Amino acid sequence: MFLDRVKIIIKAGNGGNGSTSFLRNKMTAKGGPDGGEGGKGGNIVFKATQSLNTLYDFRFHKKFFAENGGEGAKKLQAGANGKDLIIKVPCGTVILDAESEKVIADLYEDNMEFIALKGGKGGHGNAYYKSSVKQSPHYSQTGEITAQREVILELKTIADVGLVGFPNAGKSTLLSCISNANPKIANYPFTTLYPNLGVCQVKGQTFVVADIPGLIEGASEGQGLGHYFLKHVERVRLILHLVDISQSDGRDFIEDYIVINKELKKYSEELSKTPQIIVFTKIDLISEDTLNQRLGWFKKEIGGEYLCISGATYSGIEELKLKTIELLSKLPKKPPLEVEENNFDKRDYESIEITRDDEGAFVVSGGKIDNFIRGVVLSDTRSFAYFQKRLQEMGIIDMLKEKGLKNGGIVKIKDITFEYSE
Repeated sequence: MFLDRVKIIIKAGNGGNGSTSFLRNKMTAKGGPDGGEGGKGGNIVFKATQSLNTLYDFRFHKKFFAENGGEGAKKLQAGANGKDLIIKVPCGTVILDAESEKVIADLYEDNMEFIALKGGKGGHGNAYYKSSVKQSPHYSQTGEITAQREVILELKTIADVGLVGFPNAGKSTLLSCISNANPKIANYPFTTLYPNLGVCQVKGQTFVVADIPGLIEGASEGQGLGHYFLKHVERVRLILHLVDISQSDGRDFIEDYIVINKELKKYSEELSKTPQIIVFTKIDLISEDTLNQRLGWFKKEIGGEYLCISGATYSGIEELKLKTIELLSKLPKKPPLEVEENNFDKRDYESIEITRDDEGAFVVSGGKIDNFIRGVVLSDTRSFAYFQKRLQEMGIIDMLKEKGLKNGGIVKIKDITFEYSE
C-alpha cells in the first residue's frame, strides 16, 4: 500500500540523573563526594534512503522515542549516553511541524540526515557541586526531561520527468515502454492509484520518470485522485503532458489539454511554468487522415510543438526518449524546499510565567524554572536554602508580589509547594 502523508509523535531521550555518592573504602571512611554525571539522551534523527518509496511503515507505528541517558554512579562514573533513534524515510520526504505546518526539513537526497530533536542533558553528580564552602554536597541534579512533539511526514516523489494527463491517456503504457517499470495497466479510469517510478536509459544517460495518477477537472480542489498526487509533480524538471488524440473515451482532446494545464496552474503557479512536451497518444486507433485533421485543429487553436506516439506499436517512442534527454540536459535540478527558521527544537530556558490555579495558589512555570529546578533537592537543607536565595536573585519573588502574593500565600513550582513567609 502506498502512503504519502502521515503524522507521528517523536521524543528525544531524557538526560540521566546525576549521582549523589561519597567515597567509601577500607582506607577512607568518610571521603568526599564522588557522584558521577548522568548520560545525555539520544537524538531523534531522520535519514533518507532510496530503499523506501512509501511511508507505509508509519501506518501503525506512530510513536518514536529515543533512548534515555544512563544514571550517574559512584566513583565519578558517568552514565551511558542514550542511543540516537534513526528513522528511515524515502528520499523526497518533507518534514513539517504538525502545529504550524512549516517545513523543518527536506530530505531530498539519499543518506541525507536531519536531527529533529536533541537528547536531554545529563544531570550533574554531587561531585560537581563540591567547593571550598560546600565540602559535602548531599544533592545532585536530575536529567533534562524532553518533550514529545508531533511532526508530519509528507512524501514528494523525486523524479526528473512527470507524466500527467487524464485517466486512460496512456501514461502507464508509456512508462512501461520507456523504462523498467511494470505498472498496472487496464482500460478503466484510475488504474494507477499511486505514483509509479521508472528509470529510462538513453545513450548512456538515465532519467527517472514518475507516472502520476490521472488528473481530472477539479483535481486541485480535491476532485478524483489529483488532490492527493499533484504534490508528486512539484519536483520534476520536465512534464510529459499526455493527451489521447483518438478521443476513445468520448472526450475532446483539446479540452483535455486545456483542463489539465488549468489544474496545474491552480495547484501551483510555479508548477505551471515547468517545461512541457505535449505527447499525443493512441495514434494507432485512428487513421492518418483523422490524425492530421486533429493535429491541424490543435495547431490552429493552441499551437506549439508536440510529438505523436503509440504504446501499442512503439511508434514515436524512441524519438520521445531522445527529445526528453535533450531537454533535461539543458534544465537545472530543482532546489529543495526552503526551510523556514523555526523554534521546533529551540528550548526556552529564559521564560517565566505566573498563573493562579483553582485554589488560588500561585503557579510558576517556564523554561527558566524547568532548568533551574532540576538541581533542587528538598530533603537537603542547604539545597533548599539555595533554592530560596535564587528565587530572590531571579526576581521571581518580586514578580509574585506584583501578581498579588502576600504573607501566607501558597506558591507552586513544579513538584514544590510552599507557603510564602516574609
